[in-house]
Amino acid sequence: MTDTARFEQAQKDVKTLDRKPGNDDLLFLYAHFKQGSAGDVSGKRPGMLDMVGRAKYDAWAKLKGMSADDAKQKYIDKVDSLLKSHKG
Repeated sequence: MTDTARFEQAQKDVKTLDRKPGNDDLLFLYAHFKQGSAGDVSGKRPGMLDMVGRAKYDAWAKLKGMSADDAKQKYIDKVDSLLKSHKG
């Protein structure tokens, strides 16, 4: 399976979790998905009243410079880990 196919499969697999991951895991997944699919952070940082948007933006911004392949692999690894701990 190619890296792209594994990345796409991980996006499907994460939706099958029995329990919702914690906020730290969700931010990790969001940031690595965005870095793997869109590259370095873009757009303006959300204002102080948008705490969720701001946290997501900041998590993605911390990955600036990480290659898409590295981000995809870390996303896949995190999903695999969550599948072991959040299923059945």
